Amino acid sequence: MSSAPKPTSSENIVAQKFDRCLADLIVKSGVGFSAGVIASVILFRRRAWPVALGTGFGAGMAYADCDRSFNPARIPGTRIIPASEAKKESS
Repeated sequence: MSSAPKPTSSENIVAQKFDRCLADLIVKSGVGFSAGVIASVILFRRRAWPVALGTGFGAGMAYADCDRSFNPARIPGTRIIPASEAKKESS
C-alpha cells in the first residue's frame, strides 16, 4: 500500500499562484494604505496624496512579485538555456 503523491495539475498550480498574488496584493496595499494614513496625519496635515501614494507603492510591489511568480525569466540575473545547449552540456 504505497501512496505515491498525486501529480498536481497545471490548473491547480496557476490557481495557487493567483491566490498567493491576490493575498499579496491585499496585504501590501493595506500596509501602504496604513503607512500613507499615518504619514498624512503626522507629516502632511491630512492631505490625501500620501494615502494614494502608499497604496500605489504597495500595489506596484505586489504586481512586480506576481509578475516574477508567473514569469520566472524576468528575475534579474536569470539565464535561459535552450534545450539544444543543455543537451550538449550534459553529455
